Amino acid sequence: MHGCKQDELSQLIIELYEKISSWEHTVVKGSGLSLAQMHTIEIIGHHENLRMKELAGKMGVTTGTLTVMIDRLEKAGLVLRQPHPNDRRSYVITLTSRGREHFKEHHKLHSLLTAELTASFNDQEVSELSHLLGRLIQQF
Repeated sequence: MHGCKQDELSQLIIELYEKISSWEHTVVKGSGLSLAQMHTIEIIGHHENLRMKELAGKMGVTTGTLTVMIDRLEKAGLVLRQPHPNDRRSYVITLTSRGREHFKEHHKLHSLLTAELTASFNDQEVSELSHLLGRLIQQF
């Protein structure tokens, strides 16, 4: 990719990240949860019964960092840590009913934002964007 185009794309990615981050901070404010806690709940809500290692991988954090997060969410009554049915050495993380409520509310806001941001896109453009974002995520 030509240097100028790469710089332009880099700036666009940073700007998009900052706008999404600002939006996230705004919608999480008042929930009693940190942004990291809400993201953890969001990922668990989409992928019930994840092992700690799998969840850490999806979040891009170490299992040590995740353990601290899960401890706090468990104390708050939002998640459960249960022994894995087929592997005694690992645990799976699930949402409690309170955790599911937070997930549903936050997921609804994500869906509304996505609909708003892609309102002017046709089906093919939405499909292409989804495909390209998926490829970007695989690069991490």
